[in-house]
Amino acid sequence: MSYVDGFVAAVPTANRQAFIEHARQAAVVFKEHGALKVVECWGDDVPEGEVTSFTLAVRRQPDESVVFSWVHWPSREVREQAMPKIMEDPRLSPEVNPMPFDGKRLIYGGFEMVVDE
Repeated sequence: MSYVDGFVAAVPTANRQAFIEHARQAAVVFKEHGALKVVECWGDDVPEGEVTSFTLAVRRQPDESVVFSWVHWPSREVREQAMPKIMEDPRLSPEVNPMPFDGKRLIYGGFEMVVDE
């Protein structure tokens, strides 16, 4: 069964283009290591919640936007083999491709796909 890594982050709105470039460079590396697809989405209609919401989860500030992303893998096994290589890839080092957002507020997790229609 396919596997998905999901991500939600708060990105300074002024860094939109830098984020897109960062994501494009990262997508190349992920796909070289077996990812089927990398999707990055810039928040367009992300309501504020009172109890839970994307904005609350990432502690979005007024000058930030919410980004929702996922990486589609053929299987968890492929992802498990790829991630150490991806993390060591020099093209993703902070000196070469710095994250244009606060990584401490990045939410992520791996998910087994149970419905894909």
